[in-house]
Amino acid sequence: MSCVRNSVLLVHGIGDTQRVFDPIATYLRDRGWAVHCLDLKPNKGQIGLDQLALQICEYVEAHLSDRPFDLLGFSMGGIVSRYYLQRLGGLLKVQRFITLSSPHNGTLTAYARQRPGVKQMRPGSAFLRDLNSTLEDLQRVQFTSLWTPYDLMIVPAHSSRLPVGQMGQIPALAHPLMLRDRRVFEAVAAALSRPLGDGSEPCP
Repeated sequence: MSCVRNSVLLVHGIGDTQRVFDPIATYLRDRGWAVHCLDLKPNKGQIGLDQLALQICEYVEAHLSDRPFDLLGFSMGGIVSRYYLQRLGGLLKVQRFITLSSPHNGTLTAYARQRPGVKQMRPGSAFLRDLNSTLEDLQRVQFTSLWTPYDLMIVPAHSSRLPVGQMGQIPALAHPLMLRDRRVFEAVAAALSRPLGDGSEPCP
């Protein structure tokens, strides 16, 4: 069997840039992963998450078009990534998908702003209802959702859970600390190393 370690693309959350991933990107690169990041623009909800997902398509076409890759989305980035997977053909390219504290079922904090991309993250929004109507699509990738019960950005915190894939609860004490907690780094590395069941095996 061949040894396979995919490149991994990291997609940030609202109000962030790719710099938010510096700690986890360093952790993964030190362990042999090729890590890619992009800056979603504009990144404060001014446009729809479906429009932001097109930027993933553009990045993949420019940098990751030659082989399968793995995808990780933090917070809003997990929902943008789901749109890329479920509606823009990403399921044909991605093998492992990880979300960190993403509002899969919405967050009450999204009622604080009226911007289009923020409104799409409200509980029961048409955008989330559409994505969640085809949850079975995520069974085509190796999906892992990691979340913290102490999240004050994703309210309720268990909105980060979905009835597909593997779930992991990590008690980071705040939403942004999910990107600084070594337990999260270790869980992400484990998820990226998990065999796909197709005859390949991860590199040690």
